[in-house]
Amino acid sequence: MNTPRIEPGGLRELGLFNWVFSRGASKVQGVDDAHIFSTLGRSKGLFRGWLYYSARMMPFGKLSRKDTEMIIIRVAHLRSCDYEMDHHRKLGKRAGIDDAMLSRIIEGPDAGWGDRERTLLLAVDEMVGSRDITDETWAAVARHLNEAEQISFVLLISQYDSLATTLGVLRVQRDA
Repeated sequence: MNTPRIEPGGLRELGLFNWVFSRGASKVQGVDDAHIFSTLGRSKGLFRGWLYYSARMMPFGKLSRKDTEMIIIRVAHLRSCDYEMDHHRKLGKRAGIDDAMLSRIIEGPDAGWGDRERTLLLAVDEMVGSRDITDETWAAVARHLNEAEQISFVLLISQYDSLATTLGVLRVQRDA
Protein backbone atom coordinates (compact mmCIF):
# COMPACT_ATOMS: atom_id res chain seq x y z
CA MET A 1 0.00 0.00 0.00
CA ASN A 2 1.38 3.40 -0.97
CA THR A 3 1.46 6.35 1.38
CA PRO A 4 -1.10 9.05 0.55
CA ARG A 5 0.48 12.01 -1.23
CA ILE A 6 -2.09 14.27 0.39
CA GLU A 7 -3.46 13.23 3.76
CA PRO A 8 -7.21 13.40 4.36
CA GLY A 9 -8.08 16.69 6.02
CA GLY A 10 -10.06 17.72 9.04
CA LEU A 11 -12.18 20.79 9.69
CA ARG A 12 -9.27 23.25 9.33
CA GLU A 13 -8.07 21.82 6.00
CA LEU A 14 -11.51 21.25 4.49
CA GLY A 15 -13.46 24.26 5.67
CA LEU A 16 -16.85 23.97 7.31
CA PHE A 17 -18.99 22.98 4.30
CA ASN A 18 -16.57 20.35 2.96
CA TRP A 19 -15.96 18.95 6.44
CA VAL A 20 -19.69 18.65 7.20
CA PHE A 21 -20.27 17.02 3.80
CA SER A 22 -17.35 14.62 4.32
CA ARG A 23 -18.54 13.64 7.79
CA GLY A 24 -22.11 13.10 6.57
CA ALA A 25 -21.00 11.08 3.55
CA SER A 26 -18.77 8.94 5.78
CA LYS A 27 -21.68 8.22 8.10
CA VAL A 28 -23.98 7.31 5.19
CA GLN A 29 -21.32 4.98 3.78
CA GLY A 30 -20.71 3.39 7.17
CA VAL A 31 -17.02 4.31 7.37
CA ASP A 32 -15.03 6.39 9.83
CA ASP A 33 -13.65 8.62 7.09
CA ALA A 34 -14.58 8.57 3.39
CA HIS A 35 -11.07 9.39 2.18
CA ILE A 36 -12.23 10.50 -1.25
CA PHE A 37 -14.13 13.41 0.30
CA SER A 38 -11.70 14.28 3.09
CA THR A 39 -8.85 14.35 0.55
CA LEU A 40 -10.49 16.02 -2.45
CA GLY A 41 -12.30 18.37 -0.06
CA ARG A 42 -8.98 20.06 0.63
CA SER A 43 -9.38 21.79 -2.75
CA LYS A 44 -12.22 23.88 -1.21
CA GLY A 45 -14.43 25.41 -3.95
CA LEU A 46 -13.12 23.09 -6.65
CA PHE A 47 -14.41 20.17 -4.56
CA ARG A 48 -17.89 21.66 -4.42
CA GLY A 49 -17.90 22.16 -8.19
CA TRP A 50 -16.74 18.59 -8.67
CA LEU A 51 -19.47 17.31 -6.33
CA TYR A 52 -22.14 19.12 -8.33
CA TYR A 53 -20.75 17.84 -11.64
CA SER A 54 -20.43 14.28 -10.33
CA ALA A 55 -23.92 14.25 -8.84
CA ARG A 56 -25.39 15.28 -12.21
CA MET A 57 -24.13 11.94 -13.53
CA MET A 58 -24.59 9.79 -10.42
CA PRO A 59 -27.10 9.60 -8.77
CA PHE A 60 -29.01 12.23 -10.80
CA GLY A 61 -27.90 11.22 -14.28
CA LYS A 62 -29.74 10.50 -17.51
CA LEU A 63 -29.01 6.77 -17.39
CA SER A 64 -30.70 4.29 -15.07
CA ARG A 65 -28.94 3.65 -11.77
CA LYS A 66 -28.33 0.04 -12.79
CA ASP A 67 -26.72 1.05 -16.12
CA THR A 68 -24.76 3.79 -14.34
CA GLU A 69 -23.38 1.40 -11.73
CA MET A 70 -22.58 -1.22 -14.38
CA ILE A 71 -20.56 1.38 -16.31
CA ILE A 72 -18.75 2.68 -13.22
CA ILE A 73 -17.90 -0.84 -12.03
CA ARG A 74 -16.49 -1.68 -15.46
CA VAL A 75 -14.35 1.48 -15.47
CA ALA A 76 -13.14 0.72 -11.92
CA HIS A 77 -12.21 -2.81 -12.99
CA LEU A 78 -10.42 -1.70 -16.16
CA ARG A 79 -8.50 0.97 -14.23
CA SER A 80 -7.76 -1.40 -11.29
CA CYS A 81 -9.22 1.23 -8.96
CA ASP A 82 -10.01 -0.59 -5.74
CA TYR A 83 -11.40 2.56 -4.12
CA GLU A 84 -14.04 3.02 -6.85
CA MET A 85 -14.75 -0.70 -6.87
CA ASP A 86 -15.30 -0.79 -3.09
CA HIS A 87 -17.88 1.98 -3.21
CA HIS A 88 -19.66 0.94 -6.38
CA ARG A 89 -19.97 -2.70 -5.36
CA LYS A 90 -22.18 -1.44 -2.52
CA LEU A 91 -24.02 1.11 -4.65
CA GLY A 92 -24.42 -1.46 -7.41
CA LYS A 93 -26.15 -3.87 -5.01
CA ARG A 94 -28.64 -1.12 -4.14
CA ALA A 95 -29.24 -0.62 -7.88
CA GLY A 96 -29.91 -4.34 -8.48
CA ILE A 97 -26.46 -5.68 -9.35
CA ASP A 98 -26.09 -9.00 -7.55
CA ASP A 99 -22.85 -10.97 -7.16
CA ALA A 100 -23.42 -12.97 -10.36
CA MET A 101 -24.00 -9.81 -12.39
CA LEU A 102 -20.96 -8.16 -10.80
CA SER A 103 -18.83 -11.11 -11.91
CA ARG A 104 -20.19 -10.80 -15.45
CA ILE A 105 -19.47 -7.05 -15.51
CA ILE A 106 -15.89 -7.78 -14.51
CA GLU A 107 -15.67 -10.56 -17.12
CA GLY A 108 -16.71 -8.04 -19.77
CA PRO A 109 -18.87 -7.56 -22.84
CA ASP A 110 -18.66 -11.20 -23.95
CA ALA A 111 -20.02 -12.65 -20.69
CA GLY A 112 -23.43 -13.59 -22.11
CA TRP A 113 -25.10 -10.17 -22.07
CA GLY A 114 -28.03 -9.01 -24.16
CA ASP A 115 -27.30 -6.53 -26.95
CA ARG A 116 -27.80 -3.39 -24.81
CA GLU A 117 -25.50 -4.37 -21.92
CA ARG A 118 -22.92 -5.90 -24.25
CA THR A 119 -22.86 -2.71 -26.32
CA LEU A 120 -22.47 -0.42 -23.31
CA LEU A 121 -19.68 -2.55 -21.82
CA LEU A 122 -17.90 -2.79 -25.17
CA ALA A 123 -18.05 1.00 -25.55
CA VAL A 124 -16.64 1.42 -22.02
CA ASP A 125 -13.78 -0.95 -22.86
CA GLU A 126 -13.01 0.91 -26.08
CA MET A 127 -13.14 4.36 -24.52
CA VAL A 128 -11.02 3.48 -21.49
CA GLY A 129 -8.57 1.52 -23.65
CA SER A 130 -8.16 3.86 -26.61
CA ARG A 131 -9.84 7.15 -25.58
CA ASP A 132 -12.31 6.64 -28.44
CA ILE A 133 -15.28 4.50 -29.47
CA THR A 134 -15.30 2.94 -32.92
CA ASP A 135 -17.97 4.02 -35.39
CA GLU A 136 -19.44 0.51 -35.38
CA THR A 137 -19.75 0.46 -31.58
CA TRP A 138 -21.07 4.04 -31.55
CA ALA A 139 -23.83 3.07 -34.00
CA ALA A 140 -24.79 0.27 -31.59
CA VAL A 141 -24.76 2.71 -28.63
CA ALA A 142 -27.03 5.04 -30.62
CA ARG A 143 -29.57 2.20 -31.02
CA HIS A 144 -29.92 2.05 -27.23
CA LEU A 145 -29.41 5.63 -26.04
CA ASN A 146 -30.88 8.93 -27.19
CA GLU A 147 -28.55 11.89 -27.83
CA ALA A 148 -28.73 13.28 -24.29
CA GLU A 149 -28.03 9.81 -22.90
CA GLN A 150 -25.13 9.34 -25.32
CA ILE A 151 -23.49 12.54 -24.05
CA SER A 152 -24.15 11.52 -20.45
CA PHE A 153 -22.68 8.07 -21.16
CA VAL A 154 -19.41 9.50 -22.49
CA LEU A 155 -19.16 12.01 -19.63
CA LEU A 156 -19.85 9.26 -17.07
CA ILE A 157 -17.07 7.06 -18.45
CA SER A 158 -14.61 9.95 -18.61
CA GLN A 159 -15.57 11.16 -15.11
CA TYR A 160 -14.87 7.80 -13.48
CA ASP A 161 -11.75 7.22 -15.58
CA SER A 162 -10.50 10.64 -14.43
CA LEU A 163 -11.47 9.91 -10.85
CA ALA A 164 -9.55 6.62 -10.96
CA THR A 165 -6.51 8.58 -12.15
CA THR A 166 -6.94 11.18 -9.42
CA LEU A 167 -7.34 8.58 -6.66
CA GLY A 168 -4.30 6.69 -7.93
CA VAL A 169 -2.00 9.67 -8.35
CA LEU A 170 -2.94 11.08 -4.93
CA ARG A 171 -2.62 7.55 -3.44
CA VAL A 172 -5.99 7.91 -1.71
CA GLN A 173 -6.27 4.99 0.70
CA ARG A 174 -9.25 2.63 0.71
CA ASP A 175 -11.72 3.32 3.50
CA ALA A 176 -11.57 1.15 6.61
